[in-house]
Amino acid sequence: MRELILGGVRSGKSRHAEAQAAASGLEVVCVATARALDEEMRARIAAHRARRPAHWRTVEAPLALAQALAREAAPGRCLIVDCLTLWLTNLFVETEAERRGAEVAALLEVLPRLPGRLVLVANETSMGVIPEGTLARRFLDEAGRLHQEVAARCERVTLMVAGLPLLLKGGGS
Repeated sequence: MRELILGGVRSGKSRHAEAQAAASGLEVVCVATARALDEEMRARIAAHRARRPAHWRTVEAPLALAQALAREAAPGRCLIVDCLTLWLTNLFVETEAERRGAEVAALLEVLPRLPGRLVLVANETSMGVIPEGTLARRFLDEAGRLHQEVAARCERVTLMVAGLPLLLKGGGS
């Protein structure tokens, strides 16, 4: 089963994803997309790692997410991708539009074929004001399209607000 968990900053997305993975009873692999480029991000990454069980493995995939998922997905395994928005940010900063499009297409193509369980975390970006800058608007447009495409490929979609999950699509565990 594939689940997309969307929400704002500090909405409880990652904790909910971790709880879903733990409840699955499967081997868990965290696929991290963040880059520790400053002290604040290093602290965030450390906090995420500190609250996870020690036996959960972490794989870093800041750019080639589809390839990492294809390599790591397996029956009896749950992958947590945290998070799609940081991954898209990395692509915006580090790649040209053509490669960014190819990476997004590769992700969307591989999602339905992955064995095991998959929990994808993303920042909901469509509930704020429209930014003035062209680049920011382009990013939000691409993030919104990515979320829609990923949601269409997931059996369950959850929106997190104030630490509370609101089921948007699907059901069961």
